Amino acid sequence: MQSGEGFWKELGAVFDWDGVVIDSHDQHQKSWFVLAEEIGRSLTHEQFKESFGMRNEHIIPHLFKWADPEDPEAVKALGNRKEELYRELLKADGLDPLPGVKQLLRGLQEAGVPCSIGSSTPTKNIETGLEITGLAEYFAAITAAEDVSRGKPDPEVFQIAARKVSREPANCVVFEDAHVGIEAGLAAGMRTIAVATTHPIETFSKAHRAVASLGEVSLESLPSLFAGD
Repeated sequence: MQSGEGFWKELGAVFDWDGVVIDSHDQHQKSWFVLAEEIGRSLTHEQFKESFGMRNEHIIPHLFKWADPEDPEAVKALGNRKEELYRELLKADGLDPLPGVKQLLRGLQEAGVPCSIGSSTPTKNIETGLEITGLAEYFAAITAAEDVSRGKPDPEVFQIAARKVSREPANCVVFEDAHVGIEAGLAAGMRTIAVATTHPIETFSKAHRAVASLGEVSLESLPSLFAGD
């Protein structure tokens, strides 16, 4: 990448959603357990923890075994109901951005760096969260579950997220809280910053940088991620 002013003209920023921009872990957990009760199935906290960050198409038939993998309509119906419950909880509970998020987004916007969301979350969930938090103005594009056929650690979601803001993946930095997300960012050829909201910071050895929150990330620190290019 170019140095100086040219750096900011080429840079793109890609954000995973839950665990990076917002934390709706509690609402996700509750929605799954409410759904389990509705359909008369069992669910453990260990199963829920294992499922976090995965797509519903994998969670419901393969991990929870609540539907036949050969019955995609049944899987889809259960997934849609879970997400409906989740959005109802978000609206009831309210939602704030995680520490440092708004400051970083504002700085990137002022620098002319387009910000793109790349998540396995359904679009409606992201749009609901953006409305509640008031962050919609900071994101130029959303790439969500409906936009991809392969989940993380496949790089597809981040590649599309970069394309939507007309940036080369190699010129993007991705912010992620999940190990599979860091793997996806690396596979896309992006610089990766791990946010330790979901996993211990010491477990992110593969990321270019790991932080406790986005409050630790300054614009001035981003060029160093690309040093040597």
